Amino acid sequence: MIDTVKIRVADSVGSGFCVASGDGQRIHEAIVGAFHINKKVKLSFSEVTDLTAAFLNAAIGQLYGKFSENFIREYLSVEDLSKEDLILFKKVVDRAKGYFKNPEPYRLAVQDVIGENDE
Repeated sequence: MIDTVKIRVADSVGSGFCVASGDGQRIHEAIVGAFHINKKVKLSFSEVTDLTAAFLNAAIGQLYGKFSENFIREYLSVEDLSKEDLILFKKVVDRAKGYFKNPEPYRLAVQDVIGENDE
């Protein structure tokens, strides 16, 4: 049986304000550390009052560039997300999966927005 590590996001961040990508990065590193020692992770969003896509992109989104979707589905679970935050979480995950499957359209869109080109 595989052990599970529970990460209380608000405790790890130090508050219920989970808005900064730097805080999300710390959560990401904790998740990756657990994965590397073959442990499952349960993320608890209990007491999280504010949650942003920037935080979730750093914490969760970039996992899809390091691990397979099946691995993440098996090894990562979340609990205590409000209905609105669950919708945001799913959007971040869907975008991350799309990006890491085919990053070129995203790169081109960014270049278009900031006015860069390859010429």
